[in-house]
Amino acid sequence: MTYDLFIGDRSFSSWSLRGWLMLEKFGLPHRIHMVGLYSGTMAADLSDLAPARFVPVLRDEAGIVIGDSLAMAETLAERHPEAGLWPKDPAARALARWLVAEMHSGFTALRGDCPMQLLHQWQGFEPSELVRADLDRIDRLWSLARTRHGSGGPWLFGDYSLADVFYAPVAARIAGYDLPVSDLARDYVKTALADGAFRHWRAEGLKVRYDPMPYARDLPFTDWPQAA
Repeated sequence: MTYDLFIGDRSFSSWSLRGWLMLEKFGLPHRIHMVGLYSGTMAADLSDLAPARFVPVLRDEAGIVIGDSLAMAETLAERHPEAGLWPKDPAARALARWLVAEMHSGFTALRGDCPMQLLHQWQGFEPSELVRADLDRIDRLWSLARTRHGSGGPWLFGDYSLADVFYAPVAARIAGYDLPVSDLARDYVKTALADGAFRHWRAEGLKVRYDPMPYARDLPFTDWPQAA
């Protein structure tokens, strides 16, 4: 089965990144369709995918439309158990689902104050107390996953899973705003940014130029903290 995946701009659409990673990282065939997230054509581009209003959106060969990244993740895990989207161990799988659900519904301060951008690293950004609280919680969750279940590999639960899919944009936010986190979290961010799929996604996004740039800030910036 080849899926049709509808996404927004790669440099800025965090949920689109999640949708793509859950297909790309687990070898699920797909075709990409770009949606005009910043050009004002999103409603028209999604008109045949009702009731979808946001990206990403998935459509299968039977014409079934799945919106919302969490629904997409569970549908793909159900359809492709051999792909290993969730950890095999029941305790690890339960915790991974917890982490994904908390990411899906929470961390609103981090998401609101630090929109994902993959162009460069802002310098001098001062996180609010609410953002720091979100970072502390993320640090705790990552540490718990790595300590209990991550000894077999570099990812949150050892092998790559949907938990890593959902926290990839968080890693990008930490890098893009140079946010204060623990050494363990910073090592995980480096792992996420060095991943080949993530690097490919970012490289594709850099082909597009923006004027004005979404989420611009009156701050100095330096190169993205990862080799080209």
